[in-house]
Order: sequence, then C-alpha cells, then structure tokens
Amino acid sequence: VQLVESGGGSVTAGGSLRLSCTVSGYQTSTYCMSWFRQAPGKGREGVAGIYVGGFPTSYADSAKGRFTISRDSRTKTVYLQMSDLKLEDTAKYYCAAGPTCLVRQVQRFWGQGTQVTVS
Repeated sequence: VQLVESGGGSVTAGGSLRLSCTVSGYQTSTYCMSWFRQAPGKGREGVAGIYVGGFPTSYADSAKGRFTISRDSRTKTVYLQMSDLKLEDTAKYYCAAGPTCLVRQVQRFWGQGTQVTVS
C-alpha cells in the first residue's frame, strides 16, 4: 500500500493551498482517508476525513468552514482544499488510510507527509 501526498508549500496568511493524496494497493472497499497534521513539538491531530464507501465527511473544529475534503474515486485521490490559512495551520500534513476517520491510533497506512508553512 502506498499513499503519496503532494501540494504542500509556503503561503501567506489568508491564502489557499490544495493537498493531494493518491492511494494505491489498498484492496478494502470501505475505508476512510484522513488528513492529519503535526506541528513542531505537538502531537499529530486529525484535520479531515472522508469515507470512500459513500459515507459522510468529518472535520476537526479547527478545519470547519475553511477546509474541504473531497475524493476522486476514479484516480483514488483525496484532496484537502485549505482556505483562509492561518499561522497556526503551519504543520506537516499526512494522509492516512484506515477503518475510521480522524482516529490516529487505528490508521493502517500513512503517507510521507507534506509541509505547509503559513507566514
């Protein structure tokens, strides 16, 4: 199983970025793709998740109203559109695949992470 993220970078406060995560080799038909983030000195926290079996999305309070998660089932790619970025959104962002959205301990596979820096 491989999860490959892209789309991180540097942006000024108030700007936008879109992260992408493409998953391959995961044969389970129903699972959740989640985005997590980890800032220096802090734990890894869930940001947004989307089930690929047709169930609804989930968002952390910090992401509601600013971030949108979506998926392209044909390419098995999950996107995280981030708008109105704030300094506190600076972190390394990881995508993960597992049976439940946003629960770090149950994620089975992780990507390598992509850095988002807001200044």
